[in-house]
Amino acid sequence: MKQLNHLVLSLFALFFLSCNSKEKPPLKKKPNILFILVDDLGLHDLSVTGSTFYETPNVDRIANEGTVFTQGYAASRVCSPSRASIMLGQFTARHQITDWIGAKSGTEWRTLNRNDKLLPADYNHVLPKNDTTLAEAFAANGYRTFFAGKWHLGSKGSWPTDHGFQINKGGWDKGSPIGGFFSPWENPNLENTVPGENLSIRLGKETADFIEKNKDAAFLAYLSFYAVHGPIQTSEETWAKYREKAEMQGIQDSGYEMERVLPIRTVQDNPIYAGLVQQMDDAVGIVLDKLKTLGLEENTIIVFTSDNGGVASGDAFSTTNLPLRGGKGYQWEGGIREPYFIKVPWIKDVKQIDYPVSGTDLYPTLLDLANIPLKPQQHLDGVSLKLLLEGNELPGRPLFWHYPHYGNQGGEPSSIIREGNWKLIHYWEDGRKELYNLADDPSEQTNLWAAHTEYGTTMWNSLDNFLTNVKANKPKPDDMYDPELAKQLQQQKIDVLLPRLEAQRMEFLSPEFHPNEDWWGSKVTKD
Repeated sequence: MKQLNHLVLSLFALFFLSCNSKEKPPLKKKPNILFILVDDLGLHDLSVTGSTFYETPNVDRIANEGTVFTQGYAASRVCSPSRASIMLGQFTARHQITDWIGAKSGTEWRTLNRNDKLLPADYNHVLPKNDTTLAEAFAANGYRTFFAGKWHLGSKGSWPTDHGFQINKGGWDKGSPIGGFFSPWENPNLENTVPGENLSIRLGKETADFIEKNKDAAFLAYLSFYAVHGPIQTSEETWAKYREKAEMQGIQDSGYEMERVLPIRTVQDNPIYAGLVQQMDDAVGIVLDKLKTLGLEENTIIVFTSDNGGVASGDAFSTTNLPLRGGKGYQWEGGIREPYFIKVPWIKDVKQIDYPVSGTDLYPTLLDLANIPLKPQQHLDGVSLKLLLEGNELPGRPLFWHYPHYGNQGGEPSSIIREGNWKLIHYWEDGRKELYNLADDPSEQTNLWAAHTEYGTTMWNSLDNFLTNVKANKPKPDDMYDPELAKQLQQQKIDVLLPRLEAQRMEFLSPEFHPNEDWWGSKVTKD
């Protein structure tokens, strides 16, 4: 009898295990990672984030199918520092790539005839070799690693293939597309093949080709667009489309106003820039369609973000970040708030997260989502966002920014701390402070330092202690600064630059606008 009972129990156990095994999903390979980084894309440069002028249906798909972090930040207001923070999981003051690589600092700053109160701090010009990058961490765990597009983290010897990427298509020293957005371009790591080919589309095709060749392996594909950085170029067809759209929406009499240092754009109606945004989005569509065609959508994590705010001043004065104040290079939210989307196919319910996050968090988050052990001694300032994505909570923590430089766009040497809804900006020229409650004042119009000096001082002490602990470089006074000359130069921006920008804006919107014979090479006759 005992033997019979034992036999029945054994059969029942086998039946239970068999049924249970059928209910388990089939084992999959490690999740793929598609990381999309756009250059100089502002928070409101997408239709999904509120633009009524730009059209971005493919990027919108990522946001709508994934999770939107409404308080997403770049780690810096300019490119190289932000990109280094993604690769290292560290705030810029710690890794000390604090300005775009190639910017002058120290006494060399005077050669630009800027006449500023401070000499910008020195900074690291290459990604540190002793650190383990995001790509190296994935490569060490069996991933195929691929990079396409803008690198700008050091010259030869510090290119993508020197920091964990096995394939590099287009990444080198430069931060802008030398030769423009239409072939022929100048790039030692991206050959010219089709005359007039669009650079963004080419990078999308290179990424899609890599994915197809490695569809049976686990991969990290890092698509880092040169767009929407200057030079601002597009085809005649896309310019015409958005010029007509601007006209339909009603062209405003004025498109600029003076910010503290430079004029700043206040409307999104640049048809050239809109075309550049669309071509970036078209390239994203090429990659997303490839994932779908190959049946890889359900096993591919997608990250979409930018390296700093949209260019509203300086450079090409391309877009506006309103209602956020400022833009690329600025210390206000328009300079550092970003689109920040993460699509994890097996996470369906969490569509929006309001917790403040940074580019530093992407390194540990992706490791965690891929079930790769975290590297806390490397990503010292980043935290995994996996708990948030799964519907749980994380404790609050401060975020830090350090930019001891003058931006080409009007930004001032300053350092920032955000804790909860409060943001403190410390200016290195004179030690003044700005304190904002972002929940009540997202446009940073009301400085609350005088009303909340005690709380602001506590925040400043935290910021100062952090900078001291990481041995942050700081700017120094320039004893050759001429305040009278500074007043004259500032008046010229009001009297000469501002009217010139308004005239240029209307020129771009004129039906007769014609930049050159071949529209920056896009109309080159193809063989």
